[in-house]
Amino acid sequence: MSGDGAGLRTAVADHEPDVVVTDVRMPPDFQDEGLRAALELRRTRPRRPVVVLSQYVETRYATELLNAGDGTHLGYLLKDRIGHVGEFVDAVHRVVDGGTVVDPEVVRQMLRRRPDPLDALTAREREVLALVAEGRSNLAIAAGLTVTEASVAKHIRSIFSKLGLPPAEDTHRRVRAVLAYLRV
Repeated sequence: MSGDGAGLRTAVADHEPDVVVTDVRMPPDFQDEGLRAALELRRTRPRRPVVVLSQYVETRYATELLNAGDGTHLGYLLKDRIGHVGEFVDAVHRVVDGGTVVDPEVVRQMLRRRPDPLDALTAREREVLALVAEGRSNLAIAAGLTVTEASVAKHIRSIFSKLGLPPAEDTHRRVRAVLAYLRV
């Protein structure tokens, strides 16, 4: 038993338990200390059985945990859904035996289709963005599409607007638009 992430790592090193069960949030900050400790424990021994408990559906945390190591010997469960001791014990056994157990609600949230930000773009805007992704200048895009450079600039402004990329001094909108394009 441990009260914080550092204590958890020490306890695991001292006792080498068959399975580690931790909460995502632990003292002192109650942010993601337990998850960080679990990830570190998995880095030192990738097949270490770990079950992480969470109060809320945190798909980012579940994804991070599932990507740690080879994806086996892992569990990510919601605390309010483990009320049946038999089900919880069964989940822990499956993790120890090499399985992966993820709360069904977390799976539903992870599989929910996220809207494609590029769906808002017209066919011409997609074409312009593809040429931007190739590293072409506005002048080169205009020549390739046989339109004016002003027309290309208008399309690019529209792309920025539709992708939610307002002008900012600390970011380059053209690069961010290309990154959005490449993620699709």
